[in-house]
Amino acid sequence: MTEATLQQLLNAWTGLDLRRQIIVIAATIAMFFAILGMSRMVTAPSMTLLYAGLENGAAGDVVRALEQRGATFDVRGGSIFVDSSQRDELRMTLASEGLPANSTSGYELLDSLSGFGTTSQMFDAAYWRAKEGELARTIVASSQFAMARVHIASTGSNPFQRGITPKASVSVTPNGGQVTSQQAKAVRYLVASAVAGLAPEDVAVIDSNGTLIGATDDAAPSVGGDDKAKILKERVERLLEARVGFGNAVVEVSVDTVTESEAIRERRFDPEGRVAISTDNEQRNNTSNEAGGAGVTVASNLPDGDAAGGNDQSSSQNTESRERVNYEVSETEREIVRAPGAVKRLTVAVLVNDVKTVDEAGVETQAARGEDELAALEELVESAVGFDAERGDIITIKSMSLLSVPATGTMASTSFMDHFAVDIMSAIQMAVLAIVTLVLGLFVVRPVLSRPPQQLQTGPAGLLPNANADGDAEAQNGSALNGEIDPIGNLDLPDFSLDGDMGGLPELSMGGGMGSEDPVDRLRSMIGERQEETVEILRGWLAEEEKV
Repeated sequence: MTEATLQQLLNAWTGLDLRRQIIVIAATIAMFFAILGMSRMVTAPSMTLLYAGLENGAAGDVVRALEQRGATFDVRGGSIFVDSSQRDELRMTLASEGLPANSTSGYELLDSLSGFGTTSQMFDAAYWRAKEGELARTIVASSQFAMARVHIASTGSNPFQRGITPKASVSVTPNGGQVTSQQAKAVRYLVASAVAGLAPEDVAVIDSNGTLIGATDDAAPSVGGDDKAKILKERVERLLEARVGFGNAVVEVSVDTVTESEAIRERRFDPEGRVAISTDNEQRNNTSNEAGGAGVTVASNLPDGDAAGGNDQSSSQNTESRERVNYEVSETEREIVRAPGAVKRLTVAVLVNDVKTVDEAGVETQAARGEDELAALEELVESAVGFDAERGDIITIKSMSLLSVPATGTMASTSFMDHFAVDIMSAIQMAVLAIVTLVLGLFVVRPVLSRPPQQLQTGPAGLLPNANADGDAEAQNGSALNGEIDPIGNLDLPDFSLDGDMGGLPELSMGGGMGSEDPVDRLRSMIGERQEETVEILRGWLAEEEKV
């Protein structure tokens, strides 16, 4: 930048009033900060989420590891943001070091225990702490859970405690979304399998909202037919679309299921179907003889009497035979348990699109499908859903014209910009700052700097006339100081124009000799009062002559 250019800028600055100078300074400062903001946005890395929702200890370990690596990171509340280009690499590197680590400890707690000074109660407490920590680590290893804590109420090693079963509770924090009943059931079985004597029913699973999950799932299983209806619907649609085409068949399936459970126990005896299992034979024989004497008389006591005469004799014989046979009667015992969910009634409604034909003139017409085709489709549907007329199933197939719905959205396509990782928000911010900078430069600074200088004014016309001795009509009209100036006294001045690079003369005061009516006297008085400005004007004229 030459000295003349600097002088021109200085003259232009001094030619501005205070208000315009303040506007130029403010616009310059605004442009400076806008350009600084754009440069910072271009050079600043695009931050993306690394981890969120970590505990204080785990978050401190991650921050310490990032500081050791010299990585750029930002902590916003409970979240840690890093450069998007380094996020995946940092996650894999931190994972190899066990970060972010779960706050609970596992079996490493037992490594610090020694045989000296450790009681059985201390060892049991450390063991159960290690068991809880290992179970929590196993649960968090699943991508569905972000945090987990396990509490086991064990009976200890006291052999005198009987009839006390262990229980457990698990508090989990899902990794987005909600914990489903199937996930809670898997957690219960995991904990129950790891603790001896613990049943899955004795494990309570609680989510981060304090809700008990899966408490009544086993007691009251789902008995609705929505799942069965969905399976049957997909089966029928797949079968019909093979004939009528994709989107030309609408299928609705309604399944009525049994909601109550029933248990039937039956026991039958068949008297004809007996089998001898044992036989017992018993036989008895009984024989007895009896002899009876006469009565005592006087004759029986005499020596010659008949003492031995008159004796009676009797005998008896009894024979008994018994046979016992044990039979086993045929018995049939049957128990039938009917659980909820059995299909009670099935209803299927099928709507197929009409057949579209195009004639020679290119006119498209639609016609209903024939009865034979509909009957064949009905037979296929009956076979697919397991139709049972005795059960009261109903299948309805109709052929009607379906309204064509235009496809929504846009076709997925690849472009040249897909190969570049462009941050849309950063690009929008840069564009806004660029627009602000252009507006400041074009509509604020440029009009102020390019506005023509305030010309010399005199008289009611407001402009300095050309100096001539005759005082013609041009002086009376107050023409601009753009013409040639005649020689003033002994000073021969060249032709000059105020439209050059030097800009115009500054606003001149009307004091001193400017009150004279002679234009030559006024010009001489002006030159005497503004000697520095006059020298600069002459220097500019000389520079223009050298250029020419």
